[in-house]
Amino acid sequence: MLFDLDGTLLDTAPDLAVAANAMLADLGRPAVSLDDVMRYIGKGIPRLIERLLTGSLDARAEESALAVARGSFERHYTVANGTAARLYPGVMAGLQAFGLLGLPRACVTNKSSAFTDSLLQRTGLAACFELVVSGDTLARKKPDPMQLLYACERFGVPPAGALMIGDSMNDAQAARAAGCQVWCVPYGYNEGHAPETIDCDRLVSSLEEAAALVRAAMPAVPTVLAR
Repeated sequence: MLFDLDGTLLDTAPDLAVAANAMLADLGRPAVSLDDVMRYIGKGIPRLIERLLTGSLDARAEESALAVARGSFERHYTVANGTAARLYPGVMAGLQAFGLLGLPRACVTNKSSAFTDSLLQRTGLAACFELVVSGDTLARKKPDPMQLLYACERFGVPPAGALMIGDSMNDAQAARAAGCQVWCVPYGYNEGHAPETIDCDRLVSSLEEAAALVRAAMPAVPTVLAR
């Protein structure tokens, strides 16, 4: 089982918005709305910062401006990370249910390890994963399949035996390229696109529903795991 983090397990936009507007204030720029921040989330913090600077999903900023902005953002986000982030309904129950099914669980995120590890600790999710693959763990990150293939290799399962659960086209594209199944939740951040536009195998309302569907599709589970 492979899980995206921001927008799938946790609503992290409030923390990111605090850091974003503190950064923009440092740079003498106007604040942005929470809705704007949610639309810009999707390809890691460096890309989020570039979108905040340009006001566009696709435009590019000068490297010198990015370097200054990134230092400011990371300073503020170190403080804000995990302070207002909240679990989406059904997340903890779903993760625990997958664990009881004996399925190894990995968090696969584009967030850098410095922020991922502290966020998982602060929100009580760290114990739910046997593996964490962050945005800087490998040379490439979602929508590239490298992170998913790495997790499959670490777990000793073929990609076809893995299921990715995410909230965006990044997750779906990475899973498709890796050869994994992919389910998506209808909430979270998908760079302004409707959940129905995601090329996934199934939309599930929550991780708790996903766990119930997986359990129903599995061979009989030993009583000790089913309790």
